[in-house]
Amino acid sequence: MNKVSLYFENGLMFEAKSFGAEGTAVGEIVFNTSMTGYQEIVTDPSYAGQFVTFTMPEIGNVGCNTQDMESKGAYCKGIIVRSYQPRPSNFRCEEPLDVLLKRENVLGITDIDTRFLTKMLRNEGAMMMVASTEIHDETALKEVLENSPRIEEVNYIEQVSTKEPYVHQEARYNAQRFEYEKPNTTKKIIALDFGIKRNILNELTHAGMEVTVVPNAMSAEEIIAKFEAKEIDGVFLSNGPGDPLILKEEQAKIKQLIAAKVPMFGICLGHQLLSISHGYDTYKLKFGHHGGNHPVKNSITGAVEITAQNHNYNVPDNITEVAEVTHVNLFDNTIEGLRYKDAPIMSVQHHPEASPGPHESAYIFSEFAKML
Repeated sequence: MNKVSLYFENGLMFEAKSFGAEGTAVGEIVFNTSMTGYQEIVTDPSYAGQFVTFTMPEIGNVGCNTQDMESKGAYCKGIIVRSYQPRPSNFRCEEPLDVLLKRENVLGITDIDTRFLTKMLRNEGAMMMVASTEIHDETALKEVLENSPRIEEVNYIEQVSTKEPYVHQEARYNAQRFEYEKPNTTKKIIALDFGIKRNILNELTHAGMEVTVVPNAMSAEEIIAKFEAKEIDGVFLSNGPGDPLILKEEQAKIKQLIAAKVPMFGICLGHQLLSISHGYDTYKLKFGHHGGNHPVKNSITGAVEITAQNHNYNVPDNITEVAEVTHVNLFDNTIEGLRYKDAPIMSVQHHPEASPGPHESAYIFSEFAKML
């Protein structure tokens, strides 16, 4: 393992050891409290532009495999772990995490106090940082960081969205047979890809929807034409990375879909874009919600669900003027789910598909199917 230097925008600098790819990368640092599922986190496109600090100290012990990829690659800038295990042991393991990171050009950072970093982010908030296996001078690292764009200035969905439409061919994973089931569908939808996770698609098809994944650049006119011709029954707005307020083209597109009364369901970034498109701008949380153990209360049933989360932005409380709150985060009482009052539109901030995380919110996909 080589030396890697880290410099944060609050002026702190640390040395650690590297695994995975080498080089220099700049991004926003966040922490994730999931106990399992590091491969799904690493390959979640929503982490594009970010360094992920794992609060779980042991990472790498079960390796990686093709089935647990949440996308075609890895888009985060790097991962930071207390202890990396280079010798994985699991019957499903196909390669070590180190090999995946090298192939995807993602920095791995280990032998560092992740508890300190987590407390720093909890107290000071998410911040930008630079990590390098090439540059170890503090002044030089500071210059690199100051001359790099901030995460809210970069449109990362242009990097992670599919370039060509495709029909998703898998459904929910069968843990007895260790394979993905085949879809049995009765409805047809379009999924606008802002950085969609594989297991979201699996849950949509499991709920009975044939899903055609399309690039984020697909026009509203084309989507509306398909809906009016009854070629599709609705639209799914996916998760994705970055600040939703800079996505002006997507906002304009969604406004057209709202006006055309197209049924829609949004998760995470899709949830935020629906809010902005209705005239209610999102705001940034101090350090965001990232993990597989966040309690959310269903305002309709009163049930408390333990959920998977991954977001730095949230919708404002005054959106209740146009939507009913269906889910609330019990950590900080922020809004986690909405049903719009005068439109066939629903959305959630958390991730009901899990991967990783609990599956207590998976029923939400069936609710979308019923709405269609």
